[in-house]
Amino acid sequence: MGRRRGADRSVEEVDTGRAELVPDPDRPRSFTLLLDGAPQSHVDLADPTHLEFEYVRRFAAALDLVAPPGTPLRVLHLGGGALTLPRYVGVTRPGSAQRVCEVDGALVELVRRALPWPADLRIRVRVADARAMLASTPDASFDVVVADVFAGARTPAHLTSVEYVAEVARVLRPDGWYLANVADGPPLRHARGQVATVRAVLPYACVVADAAVLRGRRFGNLVLVAGRTEPPVPELTRRAAGDWFPGRVVAGGELDRFVGGTSVVHDADATGSVAPPSGFFSAGR
Repeated sequence: MGRRRGADRSVEEVDTGRAELVPDPDRPRSFTLLLDGAPQSHVDLADPTHLEFEYVRRFAAALDLVAPPGTPLRVLHLGGGALTLPRYVGVTRPGSAQRVCEVDGALVELVRRALPWPADLRIRVRVADARAMLASTPDASFDVVVADVFAGARTPAHLTSVEYVAEVARVLRPDGWYLANVADGPPLRHARGQVATVRAVLPYACVVADAAVLRGRRFGNLVLVAGRTEPPVPELTRRAAGDWFPGRVVAGGELDRFVGGTSVVHDADATGSVAPPSGFFSAGR
């Protein structure tokens, strides 16, 4: 395993590519994890409630609203990165039992060594494929499943189908929630297909994103919130509007129009998510 360290970052080869840990010049004990140049996580070891990435704050807003403040949750995270969201849940909801599924074992060891997390946060990490992990998980095991899985800056095809969503729904408790990071750009075909696919199994949903992304003007992240009951749309709307970078919530009839006649994705025709445009990450996003 190759490893080198520069004046301002450390670089290490992991199973899925080149991992870089870049110190945040504005926040002591804070780091950004990049994989092959694509930002994957930002972690503040001194303050795990500080969430630098916009879409992660949208995840956190949904997690804050799925149960009364401080109530412990059982959360399954598909995709680990530097464990930003598990750390947040562990601090804001003490006693939560969290399992993280990350396919890259070398990355897990890098994060464990360079960005360690306290044992009392009850975060268990398993090296496995997300779909395989779901298949081995008992029914109704979790309150929340969070999907933030990327390989080469794209979500793998086998995590975009209705068969995959059925597995997610199976491991959720009846009142549980599925949160997914959907990356897409104009004309948002992938995002529309993902909403249609998830709603075929978990019918009540909303999407939170930047207005320019929702209008198909630029590439970005859309956070999908879905379950078997209505999501907390008014509260999510207030949180999104008050963010550092305000976002919009699309729900109800507006979400129906967003999806239009988009077909549900099946394993037989699934494809990975759209790759970011050339230079997207080097542009500072």
